[in-house]
Amino acid sequence: MNFSDYQRLSRCTAQYPSIGHAVIYPTLGLTNEAGEVAGKIKKIFRDKAGAIGEADREALKAELGDVLWYLAQVCTELNLSLEDVARHNLDKLASRQARGAIGGEGDER
Repeated sequence: MNFSDYQRLSRCTAQYPSIGHAVIYPTLGLTNEAGEVAGKIKKIFRDKAGAIGEADREALKAELGDVLWYLAQVCTELNLSLEDVARHNLDKLASRQARGAIGGEGDER
């Protein structure tokens, strides 16, 4: 599956309340889901000395899928294609790498 297909198909399940601008709800959902990913990773290091087992990997896959879903909805609400966002990000990182600034905030260099 490519990003365009995912963005289009994910939209079929996009049902969320209107709370002002349409981008607000999926943005809040994105931050919430990203926090859940971070929380699961934190607990793996706290409780399992960083050993990521198959059950952990499956749980993280589910949470990362939720992150992807909300990211796709934010892009849609902003009239951006997820594919264009991904390409722009890779181009930006390649530029930073070419300038020797991949390790930090390369936009200032």
